[in-house]
Amino acid sequence: MDTIESKLEQLGLTLPPPPVPAGNYLPYRIHGNMLVLAGVICVRDGKMSHTGAVGAAHTIESAQEAARVCALNAIAGIKGALGSLDRVREFIFVAGYVNGVPGFPDSPAVINGASDLFAAVFGEAGKHARAAVSVSGLPKDSTVELQVTVAFD
Repeated sequence: MDTIESKLEQLGLTLPPPPVPAGNYLPYRIHGNMLVLAGVICVRDGKMSHTGAVGAAHTIESAQEAARVCALNAIAGIKGALGSLDRVREFIFVAGYVNGVPGFPDSPAVINGASDLFAAVFGEAGKHARAAVSVSGLPKDSTVELQVTVAFD
C-alpha cells in the first residue's frame, strides 16, 4: 500500500471516487509536473453533503466539515489523475470559495478545514499558498468549493 494511502487509513479516511465533470470541462489538467484540478464541491456518496450559506444555514464548524469533504474529493481527484498519491511532491496553491452571507468575514477559518486535512495527510508537502474568499453562491448551492494545484514527480 502507498504511504499516503496508509496515512489516510490511519486517519480513518476513505477516498470517494474521483469527481466527474458536471459540464463541458476537464476534471484536471497536467502541464509539465503540475496538476491543476477543476473545482470540487461538497459531494459525498453522489449527494450534496453541505448546501447553503455560512452565517445562515451553517456555522463555521459545519462549514469546516464541508471544506474537509471538498478536500477528500480533491485528494480523490489527484489519485485519479496521477494513479498514486505518493507522486505528489507538494501542494502549491488552494483556492477556497465559501458560500457566505453578505459581508461574511471568516472564510479563512472555513478553508482551514481543508488546509488542515491536506497537512494531516501529506505532512509538510500538504502545506500550500491559498486564497479564501467568501462568495454569494456556488454550483448546486455548495457551501464550499476548492481548486487545487499540486506539483508531482
